[in-house]
Amino acid sequence: MDEPHVHKMFIGKVKQMGDPNATNRMDRPWESGIFKNETDKKILLGKTGFTGDEVADKRNHGGPEKAVFAYPIKHYTYWKEELSIDYIDMGAFGENFAVLEMDEFSVCIGDTYKIGDAIIQVSQPRQPCWKPARRFQIMDLALQIQKSGRTGWYFRVLQEGHVQAKSDLELLERPYPEWTIAACNEVMHVYKDDLRLADDLASCPLLAENWKRTLNKRLRGQNSNIEKRVFGPNKN
Repeated sequence: MDEPHVHKMFIGKVKQMGDPNATNRMDRPWESGIFKNETDKKILLGKTGFTGDEVADKRNHGGPEKAVFAYPIKHYTYWKEELSIDYIDMGAFGENFAVLEMDEFSVCIGDTYKIGDAIIQVSQPRQPCWKPARRFQIMDLALQIQKSGRTGWYFRVLQEGHVQAKSDLELLERPYPEWTIAACNEVMHVYKDDLRLADDLASCPLLAENWKRTLNKRLRGQNSNIEKRVFGPNKN
């Protein structure tokens, strides 16, 4: 198997879209950092993300545990067919890294990689929100992404440094091979009634704190409502 590889890199500013006079909720004003531009330049990757990259909703996106969003390039073949959208392609879901030779079954929580001058570590799967749905005008797209398991994942930054596209990701450490991104997604979204699995995953030291909080709430009998995340203002 070839080395994991960042084929393309994307960064972008927050943009405002929509029509204030629209009657359809999907056409009303919204803002997002999902519209990113490909770059071949060396960009400084800091603790909270790339220089020049922005997120609109700082409460739910960005920050140290979501500094870099990676998405496998091969998934876009699936989405082109599933959604019947020919123009959906790399960068469409707002990822920073479009990656090759990596997917949710081969990437694990705590995986630590060197890329360029930086060292990054897998922190959590992505839990899709309503914004890709708004971008592509498909109400349940977040749920489709979630149910498919093709979510992508986030990195935290252990060592800041300059990063460039067309770079290999050198695996330095894999402390929790049992907690693949796919396994985490199943615990969170499929086996919701299995409290033993929830407890095991919540005990993983390198899992992002927001995932631990959600799982610990589940253990206390407090189930999270995902409506706001997956539909947001598109529906309500």
